[in-house]
Formats: sequence, structure tokens, C-alpha cells
Amino acid sequence: MDHFPTKILLATDGSEASEQATEAAVELSTMMGSELHVAHVWHDVPGPYRHGFVKRELHRQGQEVLDGQVSKIESAGVTVTQAHLRGGRTTNEVIALSEELGAGLLVVGSRGLHGLRRILIGSHSEDIVHHAQLPVLVVRCGENVWPPVRVVAGDDLSEDARKASELAASLGKLLGARMLLVHAGPQPSQASGEAARQAEEKLEERAGELEDILEERPQTRVVAGEPAEALIGSAREGEGPTLVAVGSRGLGVVERVRMGSVSTKVIRAALDAVLVHPHAGGGR
Repeated sequence: MDHFPTKILLATDGSEASEQATEAAVELSTMMGSELHVAHVWHDVPGPYRHGFVKRELHRQGQEVLDGQVSKIESAGVTVTQAHLRGGRTTNEVIALSEELGAGLLVVGSRGLHGLRRILIGSHSEDIVHHAQLPVLVVRCGENVWPPVRVVAGDDLSEDARKASELAASLGKLLGARMLLVHAGPQPSQASGEAARQAEEKLEERAGELEDILEERPQTRVVAGEPAEALIGSAREGEGPTLVAVGSRGLGVVERVRMGSVSTKVIRAALDAVLVHPHAGGGR
């Protein structure tokens, strides 16, 4: 079964924080034979200054950033199918462009901020993940984060998780990475013993399905605890770069603030790379 996207969209701001995301997008597009599209969004200014010199200057700077990124990629012998310069809000423009192109994978960088700095500065990558209707690969800024030698996929036995695991297995096969399927649930009790056994059986079935893609059987692990914590812990226990894959539960804004989501918590943990598959029902 072929789960490779035919079009990859790299959203970049041309900064050092996006270098690893660029590396990932270039490597994947080359290995998959996918089209590589590169986008940069320059930020328009509100109020009386939105026209004239200021706007022209921001547009010029944005074009300069985009041209520099494309030149860097093509100097490495990789063809950029098309470069896209957009003006506006980063999340809105990137998502709109991905839909216009019919992209199969969106790649973005992350500065890996923690705590108060993340709250104050914000995160375009996190915002994009919550609104995109296609798989998003978030690659952290830093050394030794790509390519992954391990893939850790969270599996709550949902359809979203299955699709995330299938794409992750395809990438794992491509990159020669070994894979671990993790299912986390409530603390064990006598009443939940049967449910735990059923989860183990279903997880083994998933492993058998993924074996056809990965060409080797992934390891499985059923643990008691909070899913995000289980994934983060499993990702950090091995040596070398790790890709964590999760499916989105499609929470609305209020639910996400109140309950949080596994994808949000995993991205905020500043892991090497995170692949989030969109909710099958749409609408985040």
C-alpha cells in the first residue's frame, strides 16, 4: 500500500529555526519522488500604514526570504516545483495554499519553546497543526533531530491513529527507522482487565497490518497512564532522532483549552519531529 504524498509543501520563514524542516522536506520529496513546493508568508500591516512604502518593503523582504530559501535548496541539486509568496496571517495562508495545491504533507519548523516563552511568543506550527486538513510534520530546530532512527506511534485504536501509523510506517520504511506502537489507557484494575487484553489484541492486529508497509513487524507496548506522557516518555528513552506520530481527535477550541489534546502536548514537549494526521471528520 502506497501512503506517500505526491506533493509536499514546506512552509518556511528562512530562519535557522526552519533549517531542519527544510532538510526533512527536501529529503522526503527526493526519496518519494514528490513535488516540492516552498512557501513564505510575509505579514501585512494593519491600519493607515497598510499601503504604500511599508507594504512594498515587506513584500520585497518576503520575496528575498523565499528566493534565498529556493536558491539554497536548488544549490543542493533538488528541484523546487513552485515557490509561493503570500501576504497575511501565516496559519491562514499556509493552510489555504495547501488546500489549493492538494498537498499530501505539510512540513513546518518549530523553535521548540517551552512554558512562558511559548505562551508569550506563540507557535505558528502548533496553530497550523490544529487547523490543517492534511498531515503535518513539525521538525524542531536543533542538532541531531533528523532523519529519525526510531518512529513512535500513538495508537488509541481510532481511525485517525490508524492513518497516522500507516503514514509513519511508510516514512519509517523509507528512512530505515524501527517502529514502536504505543497504546496508553487507565490504570489497570480487575474491572478493566478484559479491556486491557482486548487493547493488546487490537494493537497486535495493527502491528500485523503495518508489517506489510514497514516490511518488519513493529514492536507494541500497552501502558497505563496518560497518552501524551506515554508517547513523550517512549520517544525520549531511545538514542538518536525520533519521529512521534499521532492522530488528531478533532477537538474544538474550547475543548482543546479545557482538556488539552495529545497532539498539542506532544508538540509542546519539543520532541525531535512530530507527525500529526488530521481528524477524519474534519473540523479542528
